[in-house]
Amino acid sequence: MRRGGLLGAWLVLLVVAAAALAPRVAHAQANFDRPGADYLRLPVDSNDPADCALMCERDRRCRSWTFSYPQVPEDGAFCWLKSGVPQRSPSNCCVSGVRGAGVIEPRNGSVEASIDRFGGDFRSFEMKANEGDDACKAACEQDNKCRAWTYARPGLVGRNARCFLKNQVKPPRRKPGFVSGVVR
Repeated sequence: MRRGGLLGAWLVLLVVAAAALAPRVAHAQANFDRPGADYLRLPVDSNDPADCALMCERDRRCRSWTFSYPQVPEDGAFCWLKSGVPQRSPSNCCVSGVRGAGVIEPRNGSVEASIDRFGGDFRSFEMKANEGDDACKAACEQDNKCRAWTYARPGLVGRNARCFLKNQVKPPRRKPGFVSGVVR
């Protein structure tokens, strides 16, 4: 009886140790840059960070990557492939990751990253340089006609960011560089 209990304890210990030593899945980090170690800059016509992650996967030299959203429509988006894994630093310009990470968009319930709710617009306006999707959401919350909103990053529908207020809740559709939400 004592031998069975000891064997069970060893099995539990082995399972706990295996779980602790198992590799953790790394995910790309939205709103982070990894400056340095660049060896190649490629255009990304789709404006999709997942395409940049795929470019890194297909290049043996690549160890990490940074996707840069367009700053103006004429520039387009770019993918920076890196020969190392530089420290990450907060920046709204980019999405960064390490090889094998893929792209996981942040989800917090009320904000839908990489989602456009196309149509139903009753008002749109250009955002100021220091305003982000929080300001667009706040504008919707303050307008009783507004039921949903969509924020477009700078360079996607014009030189500056743009906020679209909607009097109808339209179905979500994936569109990198856009952020949406439903208020009412």
